[in-house]
Amino acid sequence: MKLFYLLLSSSLFLAACGGGGSGSSGTDASNASATAQNASDATAADATANAATSTRGTLHCGSAVKSGASSSSELVSADTPTTQSGRIFASGTAFPLAFTTNAPAADMLNWSITDHVGKVVTSGSLRVTAGPATTTLSCTSTLAGYFSVSAKLATAGGQLPELGTRPAGTATFGVLPNLAGIVPAVTYPHQDLHRFGMQGEDDNTSVLSSLGISWTYDHRELYNMEPSGPNTFNPNANNLDPFYTTGNVMRLVRLDGIPAWASPTGAFEDESLPPADSGYYQNYMARIGTESNLIRTTYFPKQAANYYQLTWEPDAQWQGTNTQFVQLYQAVYQGIHSTDPHAVVMGPTDTAPSGTADHLKALAPLGYAQDIDGVTTHGYYDINGSSPSFPPERLETDPANASGSLMGQMRALRSEMAADYKPGMKLFSTELGISYDNGTTYSASYPTGNVLYAQGALVARSHVIILGEGADQTWIFYGADFPGLVGYGTFFDLADAQGQYGAQNISPKPAAMAVAAMTRILDGTNTLGPVKSTPSGVYGYAFRQLSNGAVITALWTHNNNVWSASAGYSSTYSVGYSLAVDAPGTSGTVTVLDEMGNPTTKSYSNGKVALSLTESPVYVISQNATVASANATLPAGYVAN
Repeated sequence: MKLFYLLLSSSLFLAACGGGGSGSSGTDASNASATAQNASDATAADATANAATSTRGTLHCGSAVKSGASSSSELVSADTPTTQSGRIFASGTAFPLAFTTNAPAADMLNWSITDHVGKVVTSGSLRVTAGPATTTLSCTSTLAGYFSVSAKLATAGGQLPELGTRPAGTATFGVLPNLAGIVPAVTYPHQDLHRFGMQGEDDNTSVLSSLGISWTYDHRELYNMEPSGPNTFNPNANNLDPFYTTGNVMRLVRLDGIPAWASPTGAFEDESLPPADSGYYQNYMARIGTESNLIRTTYFPKQAANYYQLTWEPDAQWQGTNTQFVQLYQAVYQGIHSTDPHAVVMGPTDTAPSGTADHLKALAPLGYAQDIDGVTTHGYYDINGSSPSFPPERLETDPANASGSLMGQMRALRSEMAADYKPGMKLFSTELGISYDNGTTYSASYPTGNVLYAQGALVARSHVIILGEGADQTWIFYGADFPGLVGYGTFFDLADAQGQYGAQNISPKPAAMAVAAMTRILDGTNTLGPVKSTPSGVYGYAFRQLSNGAVITALWTHNNNVWSASAGYSSTYSVGYSLAVDAPGTSGTVTVLDEMGNPTTKSYSNGKVALSLTESPVYVISQNATVASANATLPAGYVAN
């Protein structure tokens, strides 16, 4: 299914649009129920974690400062009002938490802060006067993760209002993990060995930095660079978005999209047919190569190559023949390589890994392997849209359908690349997001805390699977919620009821903070592969840091029976598993990081550490790479950096 073509091929999609939304109060019964269930789940999970030496941090709020406030129809609201974009804060730094009340009479405000599984991490009460008033607390946290604020007046009641795509009863913020001295620092021989990209939040330096994102799309489509006629793009002019001139976030050059003047149909089309003049298109791509080579040498001198993605989900839109498809790539390949000696031209970027594998197989006899340097795919393993109720492992235990799981699809793709394409080709998954379930809508009571917990767990698990099954890069979709497709954002849009592209007033979901931890833990690694001989329902992937560094193994469990939209997504279901981290007969300690990056030190004996795995991934940091490599299966055709 074509999930995003109509959105992503539109220039409107690229604009940073504003917009106004309205907030309204509503019942919080659904959220309260989900929070209570998750709090119970979290307590049980903590009982297991505390058997080890936990160095989990704390969150503290105090030093109340009172001030006046503008009149409001809301009895109570809350925010972390700072200039920090995304409402994400560094570990140990102070940030304000402001409660604005409009009590009919003097009252008591009871407030609490819960984590991503609904466990209360801190709470308190504040005396408030009648009428509009703001009480601001100074908070600090060394506990990392997603946090949800709730508040209610003891006598007058009320709850935090629905705001944009964020439901009523909550205000959210995040705290980054401090992994200094826990995850060893990595030296990158080349800058392009960073493994995480993202769509959404383009040019939002603060948010991308908080999330640990190193790649975004730089749009060099013909329809963007020459919308009105030929020979108007000058590769030697200053066309680069100033955002990239810091050299911190790299460019994946996106090329799909032909304007009406160059289209065989006389209308804009997104690579559904070859351009009217293949020779001119090749010349244009030569100019793109000239510009990219200049940009790389000027702003990204430690980047080994420039990367180009031509088509976008052609399984859903290509209308030409396979021969025409290969000819299109041939023109682009020859044009770019004529001027960029460090070019990596990639495709075909079908919607699912299985679709990309099938497409590659069909194109191989036509010589397609000679016209690409690497493979790109999107990671949508469920044709109906990847969502909490359809996790990436759902089909894995069904022998008749196991190939449809995300891991099965990735293995098929890697196998096809190894069979018919150049050895050592890069594989990038340039889009995968987890939406809310089909048919749902934003409201005062949706999404619930339980849905947000599930989305966050699946975002982390899906991208770990993609890397663990042999992708060199994986890209998160999306920044804040946007119109038309419900819930794909890793952030709430607080200004627009249905979300808006380019949203600036945003706050994190658990998914955002799971990404922030995952990137800090797994970036700068090579893939060792899936852990061998795990029992049914246990999933593990081993990685090793560049330059022969530490071993990091991501693990979790999944059971379809405790994971459904109707019955809920369990955060307490657990299974025991012993991971080999050292040679038999040895003992010592390893660090285990939870989904949000909070560390626990655990002892191991006879070379194995005993773990209690839940549906949220954990990351085990160990040192014996010989044991880890012997205990993992290297993906077909994958070449370490």
